[in-house]
Amino acid sequence: MRIARFTTAAALPAVLVLSACGGSDSGGSEGSADAGGAYPVTVNDARGEVTVDAEPERIVSLSPSSTEMLFAIGAGDQVAAVDEHSDYPEEAPTTGLSGFTPNVEAITEEDPDLVVMSQDAEGAADQLESVGVPVLVLEAATAFDDTYEQLETLGGATGHAEEADAEAERIRDEIEKITTETREALGDTELSVYHEVDDSLYSATSDTFIGQVYSELGLENIADGTDGAAESGGYPQLSPEFVVEEDPDLVFLGYPGGDAVDDLETRPAFDTVTAVENGDIVQLDQDISSRWGPRVVDLVQSVSDAVIAAQED
Repeated sequence: MRIARFTTAAALPAVLVLSACGGSDSGGSEGSADAGGAYPVTVNDARGEVTVDAEPERIVSLSPSSTEMLFAIGAGDQVAAVDEHSDYPEEAPTTGLSGFTPNVEAITEEDPDLVVMSQDAEGAADQLESVGVPVLVLEAATAFDDTYEQLETLGGATGHAEEADAEAERIRDEIEKITTETREALGDTELSVYHEVDDSLYSATSDTFIGQVYSELGLENIADGTDGAAESGGYPQLSPEFVVEEDPDLVFLGYPGGDAVDDLETRPAFDTVTAVENGDIVQLDQDISSRWGPRVVDLVQSVSDAVIAAQED
């Protein structure tokens, strides 16, 4: 059996996938806004407290995950512009703005009253704030809780606190349902997993966001405890010999390429790997697997489907 889910959007370079999947030591530590929804409100972002004086009417989002969250909580009509990689939902006002190397002049031309960006680009935050533009800097998530907290932060800052709480609860409940059903289906069956970030065999441990998906579903991650796992921020580079020796039951590819599955299958000695023998190689949608917004439910479900199929082999 072969399960393949191909990305349908423009691919990010592999180095950006590492950033988008996680790698921040503390994950998303954003807190909820003050109760009531009246302005001004104060929320916590990656740098500390941020006060938003009035409900924003022109939001610029420079993070695909944040863009998806803003639309999910009902703030889409307030979003004036998003970065070049924010391609979901379809109605998102995608521009040529860069979320990785923000151009402050280009951002201010959008006349924003709130800018949301990732921690990787926070160097531009001080410049924007110096001209009176409030900025929320959100860290890369390393756990589901970071998703819920960032939803609440965005909800508080945009006047959609109740909708954000409801969306966080929906995601939490759906993930819990999927993981419970998957573990029940597995029973006493133990399955191991290898996640490949790119074809140079960088992987992801359970300390990353995608790694938590696997661990919550009851999978043993072969990258956990490998040499250099901690120093690499949870993304160690494995050797082909190590992967073959560990013999994973499932392989997930987090990068695009129409020949990616075939290329992995034809690597020396990989034909002896259980996942290859059984066809349990899954090519994840790169966008969904590298973002931590509302579509994380889709990610968990796709992994669950593959796990249950592998258990039946």
